[in-house]
Amino acid sequence: MFAQSSDVIRNYIATYKDIAIEEMQRTGVPAAITLAQGIHETSAGQSDLVRKSNNHFGIKCKDDWKGESVSHDDDAKGECFRKYNDPMDSYRDHSDFLKTRSHYAFLFKLNPTDYEAWAYGLKKAGYATNPKYPQILINLIKDYDLEDYTLIAMNQKPSNSNVVLASNTSTVENESTASISSTEIPTINYPSGTFKINETKVVFVTKGTSYLKVAEENDLSLSRLFEFNDLTGMDIAMVDQLVFLQRKRKKGAGEFHVVSKGETLHDIAQKEGIRTESLLEYNFLRADMHVKAGERLYLQEKAPSMPKLEEVTAGNSISNSVEATVAPSVEEVKPIVHTVQPKETMYAIAKKYDVAIEDVMKWNDMQSSNLKPGQQLRINKKRVNATN
Repeated sequence: MFAQSSDVIRNYIATYKDIAIEEMQRTGVPAAITLAQGIHETSAGQSDLVRKSNNHFGIKCKDDWKGESVSHDDDAKGECFRKYNDPMDSYRDHSDFLKTRSHYAFLFKLNPTDYEAWAYGLKKAGYATNPKYPQILINLIKDYDLEDYTLIAMNQKPSNSNVVLASNTSTVENESTASISSTEIPTINYPSGTFKINETKVVFVTKGTSYLKVAEENDLSLSRLFEFNDLTGMDIAMVDQLVFLQRKRKKGAGEFHVVSKGETLHDIAQKEGIRTESLLEYNFLRADMHVKAGERLYLQEKAPSMPKLEEVTAGNSISNSVEATVAPSVEEVKPIVHTVQPKETMYAIAKKYDVAIEDVMKWNDMQSSNLKPGQQLRINKKRVNATN
């Protein structure tokens, strides 16, 4: 193993641990493995290759590489290695490199906490030629407690736990701002304009963006845009979100997705570019279920069993394993007839009466949220009295 000081290695970990956690939550590559590979491949950020290319994983150009490259002596003299503008690009490419190549597929069926199996699996799949490669990774994971970052990514360990940082001691308490909170879904910085997720065209829109504008700019009908994104008719995006411009694929690019706290099944389907019905079918789920954080959802084949579900308390939805103890008594109130005013939108009408847009469309047998001045809409308001 390279002769780097403990402090240099800890500095590397402190710098890149958050990226490794984010990438595990995005793709399923264990954060411990990613960090150990990065430390080894770059001599903890000190190697000539990483200094001139931001290439943290020694990934060579291969036939499919269209980006910049550098020449570097490795197994042979003057080999072609990928060059990145930013270390984050290298980490993302490393994750995608593993999850999209068939000879690494078996790794994603392993328990993500079994870092020894992952280390030997990488060697078996041909990632490295050094016969000692698995043991090098295992030793780094053990010596620097890198498994903590895998557990944080799976929400099985709080992010403010004692984990390795740059210090003369083996562990110090993490600053609250130095890692990803286990209560938050990691923020992903999507590119502007059209890009691809799982080989499917998509754009990232901000809250308040008009869906009609997105559809018109991309030569789509509004109904097709809603269909591609499993959305019901509405005028504007209620949150920042991904909007697909093509029908999503039946299989994900990776083997599975590790659920973050607060993620919905729709969130996951969008992030992975997979059809919601396929995600549900593979994992024996219904659309109204809430999967427990840290569980794996399969994206390419049937899961061995249904993932664990959240047992949510009053005020939230109740999963299929929790029965409601209070039966609501619903009393119908005479419907309201609303006359659409000039420039009035479906969103504004739904907000006025505190109802869902999809309900207004259902009550009025509408296939689109488009409105005309003078159009009359039936609004079925209900009063609910809980009875014990």
